[in-house]
Amino acid sequence: MALQFTTSHLDDSLTLFRYYKKLAEGAMEQVPDEQLFATLDGEANSIGILVKHLAGNMRSRWTDFLTADGEKPERNRDSEFVNPPATRKALLDEWEDGWARLFTALEPLPDADGGRTVTIRGEAHSVMQAVNRQMAHYAYHVGQIVMLSKHYAHERWQSLSIPRNRSTEFNRKVAAGELSQR
Repeated sequence: MALQFTTSHLDDSLTLFRYYKKLAEGAMEQVPDEQLFATLDGEANSIGILVKHLAGNMRSRWTDFLTADGEKPERNRDSEFVNPPATRKALLDEWEDGWARLFTALEPLPDADGGRTVTIRGEAHSVMQAVNRQMAHYAYHVGQIVMLSKHYAHERWQSLSIPRNRSTEFNRKVAAGELSQR
């Protein structure tokens, strides 16, 4: 993620949301289809389940973000943890729908709306609090997706950041203008 000086919480948040989306997508690209739906044990979530849960959360939180409770009555959170979509395409379609709702809700907001009140499960939050809450939630699950993807890809794994034992080379290339900072 390139460094950019800003004083806009919403701009920073959108940049971070895009970063986490890209990070998860880069991880999932490295996993064969069948491993998107594999679990490490009976209590673990698959990548597919994590994606289904994130998409369900995004649909609920970002649809009518400013005017309706973020926990929609039609959401069945428990169902997000069973029966993920059967194919990579169907899974990624849900993923894209969730992210589209987030960006549609946040991109037009001015920073002045950061102090507006929204509700999640009947509890009042400022827009800024709601954004931060979701950022932490998504980062948590994206980290799980990356970890599972790295586990399944094993020796085929391509680093999504600075590869192990390569930071000196990376820093030299950044300083020389050969690379942008991630």
